[in-house]
Amino acid sequence: MTRGAPPEQDAVFAFDRPQVVLRGRGLSVRLSRRVVITVAVLTALAVIVAVLSLGTGSYALSPAQVVEALIGRAPGIAHTIVVDWRLPRVLVAALFGIALGLAGSIFQSLTRNPLGSPDVIGFDTGAYTGALVVMLALHGSSLGVTAGAITGGLATATVVYLLAHRRGMHGFRLIVVGIGTTAMLTSVNTWMLLTADTQEAVSAAFWGAGSLDTAGYPQLALGAVVFVVLFPLAAAVSRGLGQLELGDDAGAQLGVAVERTRITATVVGVALSATVTALAGPIAFVALSAPQIARRLAGTAGPTLGVSAATGGVLLMSADWIAQHGLPTPVPVGLVTVVLGGGYFVWLLIAEGRRR
Repeated sequence: MTRGAPPEQDAVFAFDRPQVVLRGRGLSVRLSRRVVITVAVLTALAVIVAVLSLGTGSYALSPAQVVEALIGRAPGIAHTIVVDWRLPRVLVAALFGIALGLAGSIFQSLTRNPLGSPDVIGFDTGAYTGALVVMLALHGSSLGVTAGAITGGLATATVVYLLAHRRGMHGFRLIVVGIGTTAMLTSVNTWMLLTADTQEAVSAAFWGAGSLDTAGYPQLALGAVVFVVLFPLAAAVSRGLGQLELGDDAGAQLGVAVERTRITATVVGVALSATVTALAGPIAFVALSAPQIARRLAGTAGPTLGVSAATGGVLLMSADWIAQHGLPTPVPVGLVTVVLGGGYFVWLLIAEGRRR
């Protein structure tokens, strides 16, 4: 060690008002203390919702019984209900909510517009189109449906990006082109459903409502394999996205590879939302609302990936509990998110109109 060089230290977690600093070997991360507290509160809320979901049903369990079942100290029937039947759905809802929150945060950062969301600008609809082609025309497996959804989402993103790119990329133009693309793809999807075999069309239409009814450990494992790659990529691209929110010229001056960062972020965001669409159907408005709710909770100027992910997880878990137990009859979770998110979308449009 050279004279005067600071000794190597293990990671240090320090509170410096109003920020939290994490320092370690070659690492220094500075976060807003409010962001850290918000993520912690949302995580605690997600745990509460999870325990509530695991204990609610025709065979009701107390929170203590749920915890005992999770740690393997409950009787056989309670362990089977909690771990084998209910836990996969709760974990899938949490994982998919995190993915949708991340996807929405990425696209709202890219477009610098709160309306920038994969379900608004056509990417989810394109993923649904790709999945329908595999299901109705190719009669493919679940893995093929996943591949078709991701391919359809990426193809739609490419078309929208090329149509919206004129002397640079502007968020509002991307949203307008995306809305038009959504309308056209919706017509194509309707035509495929109307001309398909009745049984296959009914199954595909029910899947298109967005449902976690078939959630199980295989679905959870497949999603986890994809997201274990996409989540780190989303974190890696987040810094460049934050700098691009200042504008392309400012981002370039700060050393950001503008087009490469934008294309990488688009691919990651589309893959996140398309994977959810492939495994559970289109679940609308979580990606739209989670980043804006997160921004207000954390008090940040723009969407923050970590808070948006945590908010998305809580939103989808809560919506799934409502879909199962909060209504006279169980419904697909996508119907709940459409109702709740539709009201939020109207409010957001009114607020944006007043701001402009």
